[in-house]
Amino acid sequence: MASSSIKTVPLFFDGFEAKALDRPFGRFYSSCRGTLRYAYRTARKRQPFTGYYTAFRNLQRSLETLGVEVRINDFGYARRNPEAPIGLSGYPTVFDRVQLPNPGVFGPGFVPPPDQIEETIAKNNLQVVTLPSEWPCKIWRPTLGDKVAPLFVGIDLDAWPDQSGEAKDIDVIVYDKIRWNRPAREADVLAPVQAHLKAQNLSSIYLRYGDHHLGGFRDALRRARSLVFLCEHETQGLAYQEAMASGVPVLAWDDGKLIDPHQSRFAPEGLVVSSVPYFDERCGARFRSGEFAETFDRFWTDLPNYRPRQFVHEVLSLEACGRRYLTLLERAAYA
Repeated sequence: MASSSIKTVPLFFDGFEAKALDRPFGRFYSSCRGTLRYAYRTARKRQPFTGYYTAFRNLQRSLETLGVEVRINDFGYARRNPEAPIGLSGYPTVFDRVQLPNPGVFGPGFVPPPDQIEETIAKNNLQVVTLPSEWPCKIWRPTLGDKVAPLFVGIDLDAWPDQSGEAKDIDVIVYDKIRWNRPAREADVLAPVQAHLKAQNLSSIYLRYGDHHLGGFRDALRRARSLVFLCEHETQGLAYQEAMASGVPVLAWDDGKLIDPHQSRFAPEGLVVSSVPYFDERCGARFRSGEFAETFDRFWTDLPNYRPRQFVHEVLSLEACGRRYLTLLERAAYA
């Protein structure tokens, strides 16, 4: 149960799956539309939910796990309780559709760039703006100060059960989420990984972000002993964390350099970023460009000693996310 004094939380989401409609029968229309969209996309074997909505649903479950009542897009309740803090989430349309006097916490969702965010904060009475981890907060902190705070998406440990005891017939999953300068990174990052695994006579399966189905990823985690995660940087990185929840140790490419050109416009000089912002020695290991072979060999030797699921349970669980969110709501309420 939640130790917070907040027992009911109004959450507002606007996006493809749900609409925050401040009008009679708005929630009913949104629910029907969301159900039809889910059925349509599922029938065509397309990803049913966007990342923002998946994160929103996990936030809802995180709060409910602590015994908190969650009201989705309930404008009436918020107006009857104008002092109660509310949560906004999703796409930029939520800022126009949710015009309420309640103190607000934003996230998970699209955060406007630093040169636009102050207008949004004033319009929506936002007291806290969240980003998934600490390093992206450093980009917005010169503008927002203490109003910006990290909030991770909780990992559902029931949905991602421990697979460490399963029979393993794959040594390594190579998970490719390289997003910029692909030809160069394929040559100097991906190719050395694949060459070294082949030279060590290790079996592997290659998954590229966006080109595989969720069911295929789950099956690969059940069969695999480890995962090599290739991504320039992540604000959270659900895929590697779902692997860790499944008991699969991770070796992550982590150069610490910001590549995203949009974030680079506002980033403070010398900002250090990460592809695995939630990680410690229980989870696996990191390597820098040009250092894969020697790091992998140590990682492979140490494989039985890692406890990645333990880390997720202690740091990234639904309950941990819910407690963090309640703390931010209380900050908003007393700002």
